[in-house]
Amino acid sequence: MSWRSGSRGVVLTAYHPSGGRRSGQYTMNHEHSKKIPDGASFDRSGSQDSLDELSLDDYWKELENIHETRGNNHEERVALVVKEPDEGELEEEWLKEAGLSNLFGESSGDSMESMVLLSTLTRTQKAAVEKRIETVTQTMRKKNKQHQIPDVRDIFRLQNDSKGKVCEGSEPSTVRTSENKNETHDGTKGPKFSLGTDEQKNLLEDMPPSDTDINLEISFAEQAANLKDSSVGKMYRGGGGDTLLPNFRLPKDKTGTTKIGDLAPQDMKKVYSLALIELTALYDILGTEFKQQKAVKIKTKDSGLFGVPLSLLLEQDQKKVPGTKIPLIFQKLIAQIEETTLETEGLLRIPGVATRVKGLCQELEAKFYEGTFNWENVKQHDAASLLKLFIRELPQPLLTVEYLKAFQDVQNLPTRKQQLQALNLLVILLPEANRDTLKVLLEFLQRVIDHRDKNKMTLKNVAMVMAPNLFTFHGFGSKTIEQSEFVMAAGTANVMRFMIQYQKLLWTIPKFIVNQVRKQNTENQKKEKKDKAMKKLLKKMAYDREKHEKQEKTPNDTDVPQGVIRVQAPHLSKVSMAIQLTEELKASDVVARFLSQKSGNVQTLKKEEVFLYEIGGNIGERCLDDDTYMKDLYQLNPNAEWVIKPKQS
Repeated sequence: MSWRSGSRGVVLTAYHPSGGRRSGQYTMNHEHSKKIPDGASFDRSGSQDSLDELSLDDYWKELENIHETRGNNHEERVALVVKEPDEGELEEEWLKEAGLSNLFGESSGDSMESMVLLSTLTRTQKAAVEKRIETVTQTMRKKNKQHQIPDVRDIFRLQNDSKGKVCEGSEPSTVRTSENKNETHDGTKGPKFSLGTDEQKNLLEDMPPSDTDINLEISFAEQAANLKDSSVGKMYRGGGGDTLLPNFRLPKDKTGTTKIGDLAPQDMKKVYSLALIELTALYDILGTEFKQQKAVKIKTKDSGLFGVPLSLLLEQDQKKVPGTKIPLIFQKLIAQIEETTLETEGLLRIPGVATRVKGLCQELEAKFYEGTFNWENVKQHDAASLLKLFIRELPQPLLTVEYLKAFQDVQNLPTRKQQLQALNLLVILLPEANRDTLKVLLEFLQRVIDHRDKNKMTLKNVAMVMAPNLFTFHGFGSKTIEQSEFVMAAGTANVMRFMIQYQKLLWTIPKFIVNQVRKQNTENQKKEKKDKAMKKLLKKMAYDREKHEKQEKTPNDTDVPQGVIRVQAPHLSKVSMAIQLTEELKASDVVARFLSQKSGNVQTLKKEEVFLYEIGGNIGERCLDDDTYMKDLYQLNPNAEWVIKPKQS
């Protein structure tokens, strides 16, 4: 294996045992790829199973199968070059991704939106932002940039001044709620948001330690900081060589669990920014470097099935099947594998015949969209090989160039719980197309594992086979590799196990992030109200505005009594109903009450087809899970509207 380096990036080049020289398609910079001395301890964390217990035979066999498949494909392919960022460029890009680019540079004038975001950050999140701003500031000064160069202290001082009670001036790295927990900053009554880190610390101290409960109410980085400072953190290392993964669970949240896909796009954009800041803060606290990679744009196929960018593939698929979110060929290959039986021994592990797989690949390219491809000729192991080939041939990895290294580095985090927390944030950060495709893949892999008694494919076996397809690069070396790559192999296989085992948890948006979104929305609404009031005052319409507001309030006050919500259901026979809130009333009870109203005038919808939504107030739109306690949620968002409707696919 050798490296070709240049000013703009590095390309991984491998020498295949057959003598062929091939350039790797995925190229990354791995600081941890330096050779580890003989006899070095591989116990980087107690959370990772010992390498002795995790036999890597399936991993290496899969790599050999990948090489054989590539050996039969003589087409030259363009390598994907990963750009090495200049000094400060990485941090500048990070601030842009986090929605904070208007704190510096040419757009630094309009920074109110960033100030609102900063006002919701935890202590550790603020520290992560401060660190990146400081680096960008120093870089700008070195380069003598002409546009405005901020001082990190000025940014947070301005944010403190503009928000008043949001942040205490004497503690610039701590975000607190109002002194009166039931008051907003303008003195009006409002819901309480759990954001303050002092409050989080108290909660952590009060709660009994549990190795299996995943706390979504308190920032992961704050939990790590408190654990790091405590004796518990020094003692707990996650269970050593136990090959059984913990039975992690989410304690029930009375205001409802929020899954990816439950929120409106405008709120998901805020979730993305907060998840990026939180992940960076977590990695900072745990001493793991977090660097987003950037791929230089290269020419790729603009049509076909294999080797086509995921976004382009979905674009052409949506012309065939409007609204589809998963590539049609990906769906069909999984369906073809399942059509036979998932009880076939060695499924996914035993490869198809390489020459036959290559022929099928070419035939699919020519006939799939025409509908003339004969699927009866496709053997199950060949279909499985084609599925893995599809994942490997993507021009950029399914886990993306930006975050592939961060996914790999999850193995270096100290505890299993922190590894799971990091994976949760990384899944949120994936582009929608990548995340949706990954979800379908993981669900399929779990179904394979469910038949392990027959197919002999346990969680460990499936993880070993699939890890090289998701985590390694085209052109990866032969089996005679360095110890560091041996460690990476075991580590990525463990990350793969986590992704399969805990997939339901990984698609959950932590409550502390949802609360930060609610806080941002509340602050933005205050600003909008002030702006609107000023415009109306300038237009001398204060009297009309006051009259209009009174007219708006009167019917609401008389129509909906205290402790009652008005639920709308435009798609059902009963389009509106007043619901009395009780301690035990759940979202599922509200939906059931509407569905019990029979009428022949409206299309009949089943319970699993409609959901109760929380709309407006301090959230854009949120689909509620069945176990949401309505009174608790109403107290969190008293100004919301409640609508029953089908969920968009």
